[in-house]
Amino acid sequence: MGKWSNIAAEKPFKTNGNGSAPPAKKGMFADIKNDLIAMAGEFVGTILFLLFALGAVQTASTNTSATTSASADDQAGTQATGSDSNRLLTYYYVSAAFGLSLFATASIFYRFTGSIFNPSVSLALCLIGAIKPLRFILVSLAQMIGAIVASAILDGLTPGALVVNVGLANGTNKAQGLFIEMFTTATLVLSVLMLAAEKHLLTPFAPLGFGFTLFIVMLFSIAFTGGAVNTARAFGPACIQGFQPYHWIYWLGPTLGALLATVFYIFLKEIKYWRITPGQDSTEVSESPSVHPVTSRMSRNRANSDTTAANRDSTNGNGPTGHQAV
Repeated sequence: MGKWSNIAAEKPFKTNGNGSAPPAKKGMFADIKNDLIAMAGEFVGTILFLLFALGAVQTASTNTSATTSASADDQAGTQATGSDSNRLLTYYYVSAAFGLSLFATASIFYRFTGSIFNPSVSLALCLIGAIKPLRFILVSLAQMIGAIVASAILDGLTPGALVVNVGLANGTNKAQGLFIEMFTTATLVLSVLMLAAEKHLLTPFAPLGFGFTLFIVMLFSIAFTGGAVNTARAFGPACIQGFQPYHWIYWLGPTLGALLATVFYIFLKEIKYWRITPGQDSTEVSESPSVHPVTSRMSRNRANSDTTAANRDSTNGNGPTGHQAV
C-alpha cells in the first residue's frame, strides 16, 4: 500500500475452512445494507438542509412581497420586491442561508453519505462510477421525499402561507431560466466532483467548498429563477404550494447541468489534469520553488556586468585598443 493511499486496511475475512476466501457478493443488491444507510442519511440530511435554508426564505418573505411571471397566486418566496437595497439584502440573506445550511449539514453527513442532498449531484456521481445505479436511485428518492417533508414541516411550524417556491422573475423567459439553472447547477456539481470525488488535501474540507459554491451561484440566479440549483429544492415546496406551468425547467436545467459538469470532469481526467501543476496541493517544503536558480542567474549577470565594465575600462585606458592621449 502506497504512502499516500487513502484505502483503509481491510479487516481479516473469515475463510471457508480450507483457507480460501468466501465468494464475493455480486449483483445489484450486493451492498444493499450500506445503500439503505446512505439513503436514510440523505433523507435526514436533505430535510435538515432544506428546513433551515427554506426557513430563511420564509423568514425573508414575511416582510417582503413576492411576484413571479406566472400568476399572483403562485408566489415565489425568492423573488423579493421593494427598494433596490432591500431586495439585494434579501438576496444576500437567502443565498447565505442556503450556503451556510449546506455547509453545516454537509459537514455532519459527509462521512457516511457524501452529503449529496441533490439529485443532480447524485446523477453525476453515478455517471462517473462513484456510486452504483441502485444507490443513485435510492438516494435520489430519499432527497425528493426529504424535500417534501422539509417543506411540510416548515409549513406547519411557521404562521401564514408557505412562500418558498421558486419561479421565474418578470422578464425572465423559459429559455433563460433553463440555461441559468443549467450553468449554476453545473458549477455546483463540478465543485463536488473536484473537491469530493477527487481525493487530495482539500477533500476533508469539501463541505466548505460546497457551501461557498452554492452561495455564489445563488447570488447570480436567485433574482431570475429563484436559484433552485437542485430539483429536490424546487419539487418539495411545489408539492405544498402548487406547481408552476414551467416547473419542468427545474428538472431539465439541473439535469443538463449535471451532464455538462460530468463531461468536463471526464475531459479533465482524460488529459490527466494533475500533470499540469504537479504538487499543487502538497505541503512539503522540499517541493517549494527553489531560489537558487534565480540567485545563480543574478550572480552570473553581476559577473558579466563586472567583466563588461572591466573590459570597458581597459579599452578606454592605455590598453592596446584604447585611445592614446594626445
